[in-house]
Amino acid sequence: AGGRPHRPDETMNENLHLWLIPLLPFAGFLLNGLLGRRLPKAIVTSVALLAPLASLLLVLSASRLAFQSGSLPHVETFGNWINAGMLHIDFSFVLDQLSLVMLLVITGVGFLIHIYSVGYMHEEEGYWRYFAYLNLFLFFMTVLVLAGNALLMFVGWEGVGLASYLLIGFWFQ
Repeated sequence: AGGRPHRPDETMNENLHLWLIPLLPFAGFLLNGLLGRRLPKAIVTSVALLAPLASLLLVLSASRLAFQSGSLPHVETFGNWINAGMLHIDFSFVLDQLSLVMLLVITGVGFLIHIYSVGYMHEEEGYWRYFAYLNLFLFFMTVLVLAGNALLMFVGWEGVGLASYLLIGFWFQ
């Protein structure tokens, strides 16, 4: 048909949506963190499990698209983050071969840890809080791996430290 020729990387830009990979665990963190105390345990569990599962499915979809088009590394820029004089730092995520493998491990193993934790933590009073922290950990791990620059990677790194501290301090009594 008419129009301009199709380029493989255009399909990647339309379909990868890298921003959703960390956003879904963050949404799970917000839902369970803000509302979890008042929600039934079944809803808390569903939110806690669906967030990492959806991220894993997005990573699997991204890997399929990346290998079909053969256009890695793939960069998605969401706008300027810092613009001061000669310093220009974009808010961007990068998917390359290494980050793809790491995302598969993080979301895959993270989902399995969530499943295991449902049984392990089932009688804990702060069940909802634990899963909020676990989803927060997954959020920061995916930000760390997808970061397109050192500053965003630092945010992910520090966030992983914060989430680790919260998980380690879960039993504070």
